[in-house]
Amino acid sequence: MTGRLWGPQPLPSGETLFRLWAPARSAVDLELADKTLPMERGDAGWFQAKAPAPPGSLYRFRLDDGLAVPDPASRQQQGGVHGWSIVPPADYPWQAGDWRGLPWTSAVIQEVHVGLAGGFRALADDLPRLAELGITAIELMPVGAFSGDRNWGYDGVLPFAPAESYGSPEDLKALVDAAHGLGMMVLLDVVYNHFGPDGNYIAAYAPGFFHADAQTPWGGAVAVDRPEVAAYFLENALMWLNDYHLDGLRFDAVHAIGNAGFLDWLARSIRAGVKGDREIHLILENEENDAARLGPTLYDAQWNDDFHNVVHVLLTGETSAYYSDFADDPTQRLARCLEQGFIYQGEPSANHNGKPRGSRSGHLPPWRFVSFLQNHDQIGNRALGERLTLLTDHAWLRSATALLLLCPQTPLLFMGDEYGARTPFLFFTDFHDALADAVREGRRREFAKFAAFSDAQARERIPDPNAHATFAASRPERPEDAAEWEALYRHLLQLRARLLAPRLSSAYSLGADVLGEGAVRARWCLSDKTMLTLAINLGKQAVTVPPGQGRLIHLEGVTGEPGSFAAWCLEP
Repeated sequence: MTGRLWGPQPLPSGETLFRLWAPARSAVDLELADKTLPMERGDAGWFQAKAPAPPGSLYRFRLDDGLAVPDPASRQQQGGVHGWSIVPPADYPWQAGDWRGLPWTSAVIQEVHVGLAGGFRALADDLPRLAELGITAIELMPVGAFSGDRNWGYDGVLPFAPAESYGSPEDLKALVDAAHGLGMMVLLDVVYNHFGPDGNYIAAYAPGFFHADAQTPWGGAVAVDRPEVAAYFLENALMWLNDYHLDGLRFDAVHAIGNAGFLDWLARSIRAGVKGDREIHLILENEENDAARLGPTLYDAQWNDDFHNVVHVLLTGETSAYYSDFADDPTQRLARCLEQGFIYQGEPSANHNGKPRGSRSGHLPPWRFVSFLQNHDQIGNRALGERLTLLTDHAWLRSATALLLLCPQTPLLFMGDEYGARTPFLFFTDFHDALADAVREGRRREFAKFAAFSDAQARERIPDPNAHATFAASRPERPEDAAEWEALYRHLLQLRARLLAPRLSSAYSLGADVLGEGAVRARWCLSDKTMLTLAINLGKQAVTVPPGQGRLIHLEGVTGEPGSFAAWCLEP
């Protein structure tokens, strides 16, 4: 077979071609709303059938044992992930069709959960507020169809179909169109390392889609070394970028894929397959800190958990679980992070049983590292989902915010950060019966090793992921001091847009120094030879900050005092 392998395809004859890779089956039928047609078995286990099925037609596949399954590359569902697939419309009337994107150096990212934002339409209505604040890109947590009406997004089983509870594919396209009209990029988090536990039928007809002898924390590893499987994910990526006009993708937990060759092939194939002359950005989440994956023909940037983890230790004093890797001399670790990007560059990690983690990264430009104080993982993986506004002093948090937004690394915010939300972001799902019980009890067992939840009674306080109240409690709400936080973010983002973003393309580090416990000074040479100096003190003692050269562009508190931050910029 040539061309696209997966999903329904319109034909010049007016018919639609349907395909399914089902090598473990001897026969498959195509079911339409008004008839059933046998599918022809071809090479390598592919079945296909042609039928008059205009946009909006319902269809599914009936296996030889009677099981009815949706199209694994369904573009839209009716009745959830166990229901009918829908033939998609041919096109969308784009209003901002001439949009070409923004350079990565201009990116200020807001991570958003579409369900908590109220769906695609409600989020589109909120875009002008975010644009006015200075956000230049929204990153949607995964939107692929999942079981039930609410989910974090990382239990998706139909990655081509937007979740029904968020809105239609046309609603998502309208959201992207509205963002482009405001000069904003839209990025999407995609999950290619696993499928969710309910509604994934692929193993029933194509068990070779997974490696039975290789496991991830979420089940059998996806067999990306098979051409059919690799094509599935490439076609998914290109659908989002070409059909939905998205500006980029963030690839979730690629270390769980465990195949660097596939990652390189995927990036190059995506860049070759994107239509038009557009700025497309590809971002990794990769626990391995593999600097070799970052470059002009591969991935633009990586989420830098190291930045978050070391700043979190300094802000909160927490040193349990993965924070233990940053408990020893966190000040020096912060200096290394600001100077070189990754903190772990091949050193042994206690959290990884002493195995070396990472590779040299000091040669990379700072904008290849996506830094954040919070994200969905770092809040939602806490038992009670607390935000930093409840875990640290607000003066310290303001200083850390200034560091995040004025550092040459690429900043990412989590929804609600911009107005100082105190509401939690909890882990939530919408499973039922035995699976709901397993998820709830598994969540509570996960935290049994923490002192605060060492006894069963304490673990009962951990919210039930399947309760609607858990989802409702996770909606960010504006506190009384929201305007003060918004003023801080607006001011810092205006400084970034005016003084940093135009000068980041060839920026490089001039080093970072420890000034005292919790206190660091870092310097960079920007593209036009402007010098940027940042100094922060997250310690408990006042320190002496060397005099800054050039113009003081921002000051939090009193320079040198605990919780203080200062930034100088020297004009060329």
